[in-house]
Amino acid sequence: MTEVRARRWAPIVDDRDRWFAASVDPAVDLTAELNGLTLANPVMPASGCFGPELGGLLPVRDLGAVVTKTVFTRRRSGNPAHRLTETEQGMLNSVGIPSPGAARFTRDVLHGYRTFGVPVIASVGGLTVDEYWQMVEELDGERIDALEVNVSCPNLEHGGLAIGADAAIVERLVTGVVARADVPVFVKLTPSVTSISDIARAAEFAGAAGVTVCNTFPGLAIDVDNRRPVLGNAIGGLSGPAIKPLALRLVWQAATAVGIPVIGCGGIRTARDVVEFLLAGATAVQVGTATFTRPYVMSELVRGLAELCADLGVTSSAELVGGLL
Repeated sequence: MTEVRARRWAPIVDDRDRWFAASVDPAVDLTAELNGLTLANPVMPASGCFGPELGGLLPVRDLGAVVTKTVFTRRRSGNPAHRLTETEQGMLNSVGIPSPGAARFTRDVLHGYRTFGVPVIASVGGLTVDEYWQMVEELDGERIDALEVNVSCPNLEHGGLAIGADAAIVERLVTGVVARADVPVFVKLTPSVTSISDIARAAEFAGAAGVTVCNTFPGLAIDVDNRRPVLGNAIGGLSGPAIKPLALRLVWQAATAVGIPVIGCGGIRTARDVVEFLLAGATAVQVGTATFTRPYVMSELVRGLAELCADLGVTSSAELVGGLL
């Protein structure tokens, strides 16, 4: 990492302390309504980018919700090293979604998320449609407030293509999840599709409470000196500021295609980024890559959003949703 890039990405302790001491402007209502799930504000972490072990780095009570790492029915070890590499304006990850499995998650992990006192959204995955349904059944009776169905997982029943790339499969999968769940169901969509609108509509038709747009974009980093891919699995998911314009487009397309809430994510670092996603049609947002270098960034965003709303002359952040002229 060059000196310039190190300065750009490094956390600033004084800034962190200032934000921790600040309070949200009480004149601005940041409440986000997600079709059965009410959040105190629209800011939450993206799945895989926050765990209970990070709770000491920021006041989690400031957030609208927390989202768990994606959980599978069985234990998964993830992909070979290297799993992460920095790119220009972002990073590539090929973590491979390691998971402790359903039994250990409910026994040892879930309680850690509940201690923060904000809504808990459990992210679930599977390599077949039946695995998703089984995972939802494993969570039956557990103290969660919503589900996020990660349909970016490879479908072993159809040659490894992402489950979320086929509208018919998404409709079938989500219909089964909704039938088995007693909490709102959100569907996290993959950007690797011809039409995000078609997939979002399939999720809505199946009974989803909302859609999360979007997951990472496939990418490749190459080590020129060794003539090899940098990542152990070769292909990784690109995230960070580089994908923000792409994600904004997909959020806007999904929001205009469906009548259910959209949760937007992709490259969010500042309160102005949050407002861009709201204007594009997102009701709430998720933050991922920015937390790797500034773990307290989500608290900054909550406070900064209230200040920016006041500057824009609105008394509620919900007034901005879908407000793109």
